Amino acid sequence: MLSIQTITAFDTSLFYWFQDRRQMHAGITTLSRNVSRLGDGVLYLLLGGLLALFEPQDGVSFLRLGLFAFVVELPLYLFLKNIIRRDRPCQRLDLKSVVTPLDKFGFPSGHAAAAFVFASVLAHVYPSVALLTYIIAILIGISRVVLGVHYPADIVAGAVVGIVCAKLCIGVVGG
Repeated sequence: MLSIQTITAFDTSLFYWFQDRRQMHAGITTLSRNVSRLGDGVLYLLLGGLLALFEPQDGVSFLRLGLFAFVVELPLYLFLKNIIRRDRPCQRLDLKSVVTPLDKFGFPSGHAAAAFVFASVLAHVYPSVALLTYIIAILIGISRVVLGVHYPADIVAGAVVGIVCAKLCIGVVGG
């Protein structure tokens, strides 16, 4: 069985791999900033509202299910973050992040959790866009590592939280 030290060392090595790519390719920082902004939350609400307005049957189901999933995900994510209390790489390592994080702790990633809630609910209601939504969620997560505010394990944990919350809510509400 892998030790926590082995997992942490691998996670840190992978984090540095992303940082090396960012240093080698100047445009990756700008791209990562823009992709990360997709996960700030405004777009989720805007798209949900537009779908509910212009696509009344499935759009309203998506909005209702999405809001319920976010109501479940947000407190769980905050609870885990404040119980685990893992420092962000920009606080632990000799590295300045590209963006300023909103809080001190990084595990699990809130951007990844929200992106995967959104992707899972959208894929459930609109299966034809499932691949695209999950690719965007993955890119949002990767952008947070590139920007220096999360380790890769933070992203994986956030993705798990988001998917589990969405699937739980889909099971309860349907859609």
